[in-house]
Amino acid sequence: MESGFCGADIRAAFSRRVKETSQTTTSRKKGRMEYKDYYKILGVDKQADEKAIKKAYRDLARRYHPDRNPGDNSAEEKFKEINEAYEVIGNAENRAKYDQLGSNYHRYQQMGGAPGGFDYGQWGGYGNAQTFNFEDLNGLFGGGASMGGDGGFSDFFRTFFSGGRGSRVNAQPLHRDLEQEIEISLDEAYHGTTRVLVSEDGSRIKAAIPKGARTGTKIRLRGRGIEGGDLYLIVKVLTHPVFKRQGNNLHSTVAVDHLTAILGGQVKVPTMRGPVNLKIPAGTQSGRKFRLSGRGMPHLKRADEFGDLLVTVEIHVPTTLSEEERALYKQLAELSTTGGT
Repeated sequence: MESGFCGADIRAAFSRRVKETSQTTTSRKKGRMEYKDYYKILGVDKQADEKAIKKAYRDLARRYHPDRNPGDNSAEEKFKEINEAYEVIGNAENRAKYDQLGSNYHRYQQMGGAPGGFDYGQWGGYGNAQTFNFEDLNGLFGGGASMGGDGGFSDFFRTFFSGGRGSRVNAQPLHRDLEQEIEISLDEAYHGTTRVLVSEDGSRIKAAIPKGARTGTKIRLRGRGIEGGDLYLIVKVLTHPVFKRQGNNLHSTVAVDHLTAILGGQVKVPTMRGPVNLKIPAGTQSGRKFRLSGRGMPHLKRADEFGDLLVTVEIHVPTTLSEEERALYKQLAELSTTGGT
């Protein structure tokens, strides 16, 4: 993103402006511009890589999001500040400019320069740019209003990273995508569901979560991000007390009593569509798996296709026996030792 007042035509216009106002500028009160430490705002080191910066931004954005802090003006301002910081150091080109600006800006102030002015000739790559006072930009581009605050971005940002108040040459849109995590149950992931979100302006947004959604699935809401960007809902499917999901397959464990395991029979097995009977062959061992085709999760992009349910048998042995049962088991043990089975 290039600063909009650095082109040759802008410099030429500015040069004319400097000549016209050279006598009045010196008597004007110098405007003060607060330097923004975007690294400090995001809580990252200046050597942090892109991944660390993005993680810090996401964590802070979630923490201070207006939806999580309704009516908290300080959280709202912090949220705007976080987004502004990421707009700069989360973009490689903007970050390079910011790093270059930072060292020169502080050096300029340390040398006793007016805090409202900056010599772009010392900021690499801008050739014969003029030294000017920020207040001059309003007059240069035909306006008298302040440059600050518009759209929630600071004066510092709009001056250096959005082309200045009046720039019409290289100004870039400030839109940016946002991400928001949403939690759904496994049942909701199976049947599909909706979520109603409330935006900062109070409007309600209805988002459809498709069948087969899994942790990490992204739901795109066009135009619901910052300045026309998109909002992505990141799905997190909560754990289920019965089923464990692996891809489109589900896994569960079913308890089978020892007699059914020995003699064979049927047991009821829970599925996402209700219980079904599972045939247990005689002599079934603990740990044996049975596959129930089509009883898993629906495919995300082919909702009429389903994965499988894999059921693991867990044989339960009684811990207490009546006297009669104990006597019968002893008889069975004797038969076993004499080769009766």
